[in-house]
This record gives sequence, C-alpha cells and structure tokens, in this order.
Amino acid sequence: MNNLDKQYQDLLKDIMSNGVEKEDRTGTGTVSVFGRQIRHNMQDGFPLLTTKKMAIKSIMTELKWFLKGDTNIKYLVDNKCNIWNGDAYKKYEKYAMANSYGTDILSMKEFIDEIKTNDEFAEKWGELGPIYGKQWRHWVVKNEIELGGEYVWVDQIQYVIDELKENPDSRRIMVSAWNPGDMPDMALPPCHYGFQVYTRPTTREEKIVNPGKYRAVSLMWNQRSVDTFLGLPFNIASYGMLLELIAKECNMVAGELIGNLGDVHLYKNHIKQANIQCARQPYKLPSLTKLEGNVLEGEFDYSIEYYECWPKIEAPLSN
Repeated sequence: MNNLDKQYQDLLKDIMSNGVEKEDRTGTGTVSVFGRQIRHNMQDGFPLLTTKKMAIKSIMTELKWFLKGDTNIKYLVDNKCNIWNGDAYKKYEKYAMANSYGTDILSMKEFIDEIKTNDEFAEKWGELGPIYGKQWRHWVVKNEIELGGEYVWVDQIQYVIDELKENPDSRRIMVSAWNPGDMPDMALPPCHYGFQVYTRPTTREEKIVNPGKYRAVSLMWNQRSVDTFLGLPFNIASYGMLLELIAKECNMVAGELIGNLGDVHLYKNHIKQANIQCARQPYKLPSLTKLEGNVLEGEFDYSIEYYECWPKIEAPLSN
C-alpha cells in the first residue's frame, strides 16, 4: 500500500478543513495549520508522489546544486531547473527599480537569457547569497581568528559522513542551514532549515535483503515554512534521495524518512488544485533501481523505475 500519498492527501484535507487564513510576504494569502509530520519507510518504495506527475529531474538537479555548495542559479538554469529563477529575478528587479533603471529593466525571460549567455551578468545577478549549499558545505565561523586571510569554515556534509562511519550512535549528527548571521545576505531564508540522521542495527530481515549491511540510517528534516502543494512533494523526494546517498556512502540501509513541519500552508490559489489531487487514487510507489556517484561530490546518477502517476497539476508559484 502507498501510505505516503495517503498521508499527503490527508494533510491537504487537514489544511482545508482546519486551517486558518493568514497573510504572507508574497501577498497571495494562505490557509495554514501548525505542527504536522510526514513519515515514510524507504523500504516501501521511493518517496515520489503518484497523485500528480513530479518533475524528477528538477528535484535531483536542485539537490546536486545544494551538495556542490553552489548558490548561483547559473547551474540550475543550464540544467533546465527553474525553481529559483523567481527569487533571483526578484532580487534584480528590486535593485533595478530602486536605482531608476526605468524602461531598461529586463523582463523575466530576458533576465534568464542573460543568465544563460552572459557569465559576468550571471555571476552578479544569479547569486542568491549564503543559502543552503553554502551553509551545508562551507559554514563560515565568523567569530574565529582568521587563518592566512581565510575564515575557519565547516563542511557539514563531510562531518555527517565522517561521524556515521566513525561514531554511528552519536546523537549529534546534524546539519543546519539556519545561520542568523548570514540571514540578511540570503535571497530567501531556508524553509527546510536542518536535518538529523540516526542509525540502528539492521534487523534479520534487512540483513537477508541487504547482505553485508549491518546498520540502517534514518533522516529527519525540520521545515519552518511549508508550501504544501508545490514545495513539500519536492522536499520529500529530495530528502529521500539524500538519505539514499548517505546510506550508499556509508554502506548502510536507508531506513525511515521523517519530516517535521511548522507552518504548513496552502496558498489560496492552490485550493482548487489540492481538491483535484485529493480525489485521485494513489498508485504503487516507484523504485530506485540504480544509484551511482558520491554525496560529497554532488554528482550522482540514478534510475527511478515503475513510476506510474496521474498527470501534472499546474499551479502558480508565489515568490
């Protein structure tokens, strides 16, 4: 049984039945509940929703971008991933209007074309500041003494892998993207702001299916703000793949994926779409049949097979 789609549909219904109306920074308006959780056993299938078609390549491209420590949309644009285009354009547009560019302000299409073709322009206007990738791979310790002109910094993903291999029972295997000192320079403060991993010995049944793997690793992420219709399905699949990559690197079995969700909301212009998705009967979850590459390098190849799903449901993105 596909319990993941059912949990997600129940969450949509919960918001629509019990949510309160709240204003938001985008001006769209939301219906919101507070404090919910999603749980999924990775052995039940890869966590890709089947009640609407998901943009698998875009999800995985963004994850690679995070793991590379990149914070410029150039990599995303070059790989046909448009998730962050609006945030970069909003930053550009705000500056252009404040500095009286007038009719010379580029349209969104013109802006993205410049990102694609003009490296100097992309370096300046494609940069989103010290968001996820920077914090995951290069957290700068600003209050430490400078060494050789460079700040001391921490690679949190490397730390996770090292601890899992050397001290797998540690309760300190965590990554944070919430860096208050860097917040003013971020185009958007992190919505999913941290995650923790946990290991346990594999069960007898897990050892039979996964010979040579003696521990199972689970991942729990925390999210302050949840765009439930557009964003959450991406987050679930992205952290599912991150868990699989961590498990592969450490020769472990992928265990449970857990999402702790804070302000869980539907934008008011997503209500119709949510009702459509709630009426759909889930299919069986797909399978991750191949995973090659290295989590520390941010490059991986994968095959997700047997993905039977309903058609895509179009919905506007609020920036």
